[in-house]
Amino acid sequence: MSLVIFIGLLLGSLAKKLHLPSLIGLLFTGILLGPSVLNVLSDRFLALSSELRTVALIVILTRAGLSLDLADLKKVGRPAILMCFVPAVFEIIGTTLLAPSLLSISVSEALLLGSVIAAVSPAVIVPRMIHLMKQGYGQEQRIPQIILAGASVDDVFVLVLFTAFLGLNDGGTFSAIAFTRIPIAIFSGAFLGLAVGYFLVYVFNQFHIRDSVKVLVMLATAFLLMGLETALASSFPFSGMLSVMGVSLMIFRKKRPLAERLSLKFNKIWILAEIFLFVFVGASVDLSYAFSAGIAPLVLLVLVSLIRMLGVLVALLKTSLSRNEKLFCMMSYLPKATVQAAIGSIPFSMGLASGEMILTVAVLSILVTAPFGAWLIDRFYPVLLEKTPPLKSR
Repeated sequence: MSLVIFIGLLLGSLAKKLHLPSLIGLLFTGILLGPSVLNVLSDRFLALSSELRTVALIVILTRAGLSLDLADLKKVGRPAILMCFVPAVFEIIGTTLLAPSLLSISVSEALLLGSVIAAVSPAVIVPRMIHLMKQGYGQEQRIPQIILAGASVDDVFVLVLFTAFLGLNDGGTFSAIAFTRIPIAIFSGAFLGLAVGYFLVYVFNQFHIRDSVKVLVMLATAFLLMGLETALASSFPFSGMLSVMGVSLMIFRKKRPLAERLSLKFNKIWILAEIFLFVFVGASVDLSYAFSAGIAPLVLLVLVSLIRMLGVLVALLKTSLSRNEKLFCMMSYLPKATVQAAIGSIPFSMGLASGEMILTVAVLSILVTAPFGAWLIDRFYPVLLEKTPPLKSR
C-alpha cells in the first residue's frame, strides 16, 4: 500500500506536469508494480481490487450527485434524456459491426466488448463539469448538467447491457426481455435513492451531527444500496449506482449548503480512492498480450469513438445549442476510465475465450481516450462555451 500511494502520487504529479490527467500516471504505477514488470504486488493485495474499485465508484457518484441540480435538468428536457443512452447505443452498434473483422471475435463477443467500452468516465468528466459549473461556463444552456447527468445514467444503461451480454457469452441465452430490465433498474434505483436521501435529510435536520459523521453515514448507506443490487441480482433489476447518486441528489435539492460542504469532504476521499482504482487497473494489464494484439484494437477505438461522437450529435439535434456547444458535448463524451476499470477484467476472470482481448481493449481505451478527452475538455471549454455568472451567484 505504501508503494502504491507514494509511487502513485509521484507519477500522478508527473502526468499533471505533462498536462495529462493524473490517472495516466496512476495506470502506469499499476503497470510498473504489477505482474508484467516488477511484480511486487502480492496476490492478497490484488484480490482487494474489486472491493476498492466499488468504493471509488461510490465516491465518484456521490460527488456527482452533490453538485447536480435536478431543476436544471427539467429545463433541458429531451436532450438530457437522449444523452443517457443514444451515444452508448451508437458505440455498441459500431463495435458489433467492426470488432468481428478487426479482432477476430464473434458477434456475441463484440456485443460484450461494446458494452465494456461504451460507458463514459465519471472519473474524468465529473470533476471537470463541476469546475465548469462553478466557473459559469455553459450555464445558459445547462451544458455541464446535461453531460454530468447523461454520463451517470449512461453508465447504468451500459452496465445493465453488460450483464445481459455477459450471460449470453457465458453459456446463457439472449432474450429481448432482458432489455426490459434497463428502465426498471433505472427507475427503481433512482426512486429508492431519492427516498433514502429524503430520509437522511430529515435525520440531519432532527439531530446535530458533525459533517464528518454525515459522510460516514452516507458511505454506509451507499454500501447498503450497492449490496442490495447484488442481493437482488437474480430476482429484480435494481441499479445500486443510480440509487447512490439519488441519495446525494436529494441532499443537494433539500440542503444545498450542506451538499456543498459534504462535497468538499468527498473530494478529499477521492484523492485516495482514485489512486487505488487506477493502480489496480494498470496492474491487471498483460503487456506481452497487449503488444501481440497489434494495431487493430487502436483502430477499433478510433472508429467507434467517431461513431460515438455522431451519436452525441444525433441526441442534440433540434436543440438550441450552437455548433460550438454541440462540438464541446461531442468531445466531452469521449473519455473512458471508471467503468472500464471496474468491469474490463470480469470476462477474463471468468475464463471467456475473448476475455484477454476485451481486457486489453478496455485498458487501451483508458490509456487513449482518458488523456485525449480530458485534454480536449480542458483546452477548448473557454473557446467553445459562453461564460455567464458562476453557479453560486445565479
